[in-house]
Amino acid sequence: MAPFSRRQVLGAGLGSAALGVLSGCTTPGTTSVNAAPTIPPAHGETVKLTYWSWLKDLQKVADIWNAQHPGVHVEAVWIPSGNSGGYPKMYSALAAGGGPDIAQIEMRTIPEFMLVNGLVDLSRYGAEKHADKFDRTLWNQVSFVDGVYGIPQDSGPMATFYQPKLFAKAGGTPPTTWGEWAELARELRRRHIYIDCFPLSDASVFCSLAEQAGARWFKPTNDGWAVNMTDPATMRVAKFFDKAIDDDLVTTKFEPYSPGWFAAASKGNLASITSASWGDALIEGVSGGSGKWKVAPMPTWDDDGYGSSQLGGSTAAVLANSQHPKEALEFAVWMCSSREGIDALITHCGIGWSPTPDYIGAPRQKPSKFFSGQKYNEKVFVPAAKQQNPDWSWWPITQQSFSILSDEFRHKASGKKLVDCVAAAEKHIMAAFKDKGLSIRKERA
Repeated sequence: MAPFSRRQVLGAGLGSAALGVLSGCTTPGTTSVNAAPTIPPAHGETVKLTYWSWLKDLQKVADIWNAQHPGVHVEAVWIPSGNSGGYPKMYSALAAGGGPDIAQIEMRTIPEFMLVNGLVDLSRYGAEKHADKFDRTLWNQVSFVDGVYGIPQDSGPMATFYQPKLFAKAGGTPPTTWGEWAELARELRRRHIYIDCFPLSDASVFCSLAEQAGARWFKPTNDGWAVNMTDPATMRVAKFFDKAIDDDLVTTKFEPYSPGWFAAASKGNLASITSASWGDALIEGVSGGSGKWKVAPMPTWDDDGYGSSQLGGSTAAVLANSQHPKEALEFAVWMCSSREGIDALITHCGIGWSPTPDYIGAPRQKPSKFFSGQKYNEKVFVPAAKQQNPDWSWWPITQQSFSILSDEFRHKASGKKLVDCVAAAEKHIMAAFKDKGLSIRKERA
């Protein structure tokens, strides 16, 4: 995927309405920080950085840096995850002229913070010289023709976590295609076991499945955005899971990793979950599950699409009001790319998949007792990280779009088809773009 410009990302070029939004008239950032000069710290002054993140025990990672860099001290402050209140807290802080130096921001949310002039362009401080330390697909999601707006912190390549003994009850092994998955699911239901759950209130999972099938919902153009959420790849996925839900092959009664999910998994009523690499730490919370789980590549869409997909993934981004963006960049690069930083993030924070192509972290090179002695990170997730859709683009109102799609999916419980839910959501999302003064048009296949 060729990189595109900030102007393309934000759909500028629409006249006064869009330009008003982009210049900050209705946003937390009143002007773009990236045109302002920077002020270096005074000689001998200890630079103090704050980092807002929903990672527990992140201070233990920062303390390693602090011990080695006495001139730059990092304080980690825990906040709720972005969707649970962290992002509103960041926006409020930006509007008040404050906030942290660094914040954990999901890759899919970077364009939304760009929309409000909330992020520092790190290319001003030499971010590009660190590009080869990171996976190229991830780097593309934070970099644009005219800037770099975050440092990849982790990602979420996908695979299938499963209970071999439950699969064996249905005479099955890990399915390699979604067609095989449906056949195994049918056999499991005859034994009162679900193969997986399908969340109706979290559209991000469906998005990842469509992305794997080859969808590309949004494309930046010179005059705004083109959208196609009813393309053949997406409709294929929607029709597939319409039938899976209608045939009771999956349950919609609980969400992944909810109390209901853990209860079903521990009782042997749920055989597997196709999820991101970070799911392993959560699955280890299944009561009595040690030695009963394994990991396999996620099913593919026959000969189409990609071997894996992405679910989640964060950045360490420097917010607009930081007084020390250069030092913030240096810490973010150390934390996300050095072996010491990666190992500490895994050990203390259970971070998602490493953003570096050549080092997955020492803890992930060992066999897992919980996952039946597998070295699944090297055998499953290393290839998965290289088998994702490289053409996928995040757009300026991703989180709002997911909320719209989730609201539509809830109608599935009352009989509406997912294919119709997606089509309806697309219209609402286009209206939301226009409400923000952004250009959007329907792309025809």
